[in-house]
Amino acid sequence: MQIITSRAAPATDTKTAGKWPSPPACLVARQLTQPPQNARVAVAGIVILRQRPGTAKGVIFLTLEDETGVVNVIVWRNIYEKFRRAVIAGRMLRVTGRLQRAHSVTHVLAEEIEDLSPLLDGLVQENQASE
Repeated sequence: MQIITSRAAPATDTKTAGKWPSPPACLVARQLTQPPQNARVAVAGIVILRQRPGTAKGVIFLTLEDETGVVNVIVWRNIYEKFRRAVIAGRMLRVTGRLQRAHSVTHVLAEEIEDLSPLLDGLVQENQASE
């Protein structure tokens, strides 16, 4: 699988800050320090954690891992209802949403969720064919 990263203007350029980075190009976890607050980003990774605390009023927290680190994703109830199958069963997801930083923690507030799990199956098949 190839993860495409976008080239972007510096966050100080106010004319392009709202357009950077442009999904569907995905950022890797270590690049999430670069976009400005509330920028629309896309990330992809293996789902390593799903949490749905009873006190969170229907909010689901996902943690995705890529080759550079982890990404925290917040899925609000209305987004969960729209992308339920991907949130519940997806092993690898692409999440597009808004970047939020609070108290030294970066989150992606999910707007769209795509299940990329079939790509994992393709990797297994490629490995078996090369052996």
